[in-house]
Amino acid sequence: MPPVAHISAPDFDVDADWERIPAGISHRDVTGVAVDSQDRVYLFTRYPHRILVYDRDGNYLRHWGDDIFSMAHGLTIGPDDRVYCVDNGDHSIRVFTLDGEPVMTMGVPGQASDTGYAPTPPYEVHACECIRYPGGPFNRCTNLAVAPNGELYVADGYGNCRVHRFSADGTLIQSWGEIGTGPGEFHLPHGIGCDAEGRVLVCDRENDRIQIFSPDGDYLDQWTDVQRPCDLAIDADGLVYVAELWRPKGKKSFVHGEMLDDKPGRVSVLDRDGRVLDRWGGSSERRHAPGNFIAPHAITVDSRGDVYVAEVTFSFALRPGWVDEAHAGHQIQKFTRRR
Repeated sequence: MPPVAHISAPDFDVDADWERIPAGISHRDVTGVAVDSQDRVYLFTRYPHRILVYDRDGNYLRHWGDDIFSMAHGLTIGPDDRVYCVDNGDHSIRVFTLDGEPVMTMGVPGQASDTGYAPTPPYEVHACECIRYPGGPFNRCTNLAVAPNGELYVADGYGNCRVHRFSADGTLIQSWGEIGTGPGEFHLPHGIGCDAEGRVLVCDRENDRIQIFSPDGDYLDQWTDVQRPCDLAIDADGLVYVAELWRPKGKKSFVHGEMLDDKPGRVSVLDRDGRVLDRWGGSSERRHAPGNFIAPHAITVDSRGDVYVAEVTFSFALRPGWVDEAHAGHQIQKFTRRR
């Protein structure tokens, strides 16, 4: 492959108040964010668990999905405008039209695959250490990516340690992954994406890396200059935007051991070879300030190159007491690309 010319990171302006949420609509977390072919923005929310739809300026359009989901997690919209909602509470992926009409379901809702997963706190590092062996689809699945050829790749992370590859109609083709820190091994495959070449990029969250695979699951590379990568998005130039979760001081990593310093949440911008071009946030001061982050969990890029970052501030930080209500901050921020 010929060398790729150096690409610099674009500049952005932050809009922390982008979401114009109407009276009577609320949420505590935004676990997933995706855009359709018209650049409408879809938020997968918790408390309540449902889909909210906005125009690109943040004006509320509609919502759907009430009383369907057990635990909202990953959200993907394919080139055909199918909406993939990954539910890590009932081990399933539900596929809808843009208006919320069901198309198909992957997995059996409420039925987890056998991985020996029996989380019993306290954990040395994370509950994923309680996985005993890899299993089939799904055990607390986390996210889905649509490949250029229409195939589907699923990160099956909290209760499993695998990536599953499916045909466009949901037929399982193959699975790969083991528990561990070596190549092709995972501690919580959390986010997943496919680039224009068909490479599969997996956010191996608790191993603090992104692993890169061929479409057939062959290990190609790993990018290690990231921390707790939760999700990634790839823009039209091939730049990779990574949402990275906060690791508080004293918490442990499978790779780096105990944290002696606070490692705040951030977004990193990487080129196609994993080189860091820019970083946003990453400050322990005023985590709730615009452009800074508490618990970045999902990220997407629209057709104009604007970036949306979703956070699980309530589940990750407010409920366990890492922040208080007055400093809970934002759940969705828009970063508008300067033109």
